[in-house]
Order: sequence, then structure tokens, then C-alpha cells
Amino acid sequence: LADHRAQKELIVTAGGKNVAPAPLEDRLRGHPLVSQVLVVGENRPCVGALVTLDAEMLPLWLSSHGLEEMTVVDAAQDPRVRAALERAVARTNEAVSRAESIRTFEVLPTDFTVANGLLTPSLKVRRAEAEKRFAAEIDALYTRTPLVPSTTASPSQD
Repeated sequence: LADHRAQKELIVTAGGKNVAPAPLEDRLRGHPLVSQVLVVGENRPCVGALVTLDAEMLPLWLSSHGLEEMTVVDAAQDPRVRAALERAVARTNEAVSRAESIRTFEVLPTDFTVANGLLTPSLKVRRAEAEKRFAAEIDALYTRTPLVPSTTASPSQD
């Protein structure tokens, strides 16, 4: 039986491509730095994602990569953390077609939690609430470049 959640949650891009966000979100959530993922792209030119960092795993990941301790807020802006996430997005994209791949993403400085209303008690992302709360960040995904390369990811030159 197919994943019922993936069937009922479809994003339709501006180009008419139907994209199931759940498989992308689940794959990216498998990276140790990632806590939550919200894949977006309804009526947009491509698929994007909002990513939150795992505050418990962050110190372990930083030390295992020879990096100094930093807060989640600082890590969300750190080019080395972003480069690791770009590689994770590129690996996630290997499982889907180019039209379904995450082409742009943003690391949010705050996590999705039950307490802040962005997760259900069963720890599923409240998609509509998150899209509303982060509307400006979602809009920003589509106004900047570069997008994530479809093959090997490299650190951004910003």
C-alpha cells in the first residue's frame, strides 16, 4: 500500500508538476543536522524547502567536523553548515526527477515544535500554519539565486 499521507498531500508547481512532499521531507530529515523540513512549491517555479536544525545533534555534529560550538541561530547562517545541508539536499534529490527536486532552501533559526504550534501532538508538521508563519521566508526562496545545483553541491560563494 502506498503512503496515504504522500497521496493526499501533493504540491502542484507553476509548471503543473505534481510533487509529493513527504518522501523529500523524510529523506532530508534523515540528516543528523536536520530536525524538521517543510517542502513548498505550490504554484511556484520549482520545489523549495524550509529546514530547521536539530539543537541536540548540532554540538555533536560541529565537534565531529572540527568546528567551534555555536547556537542554532548562528549555525543557521554559517556557510559550513549550509554547505553540509546543500550536500544533503543534493543526496535527497538523487531519488527524484529534476522537476521534483528541491532547488532552493532556507535554514530557519527556530525549530518547529508542538509548543509553538508548528507540530501536531504526533509530531507532524502543521503545513498550513508553517506556510502562513513563514510566508516571507518562502517568498524569499524564489527571489534569490543561486539555486541548489542538481548534481554535486558546493559551498555557496555568498
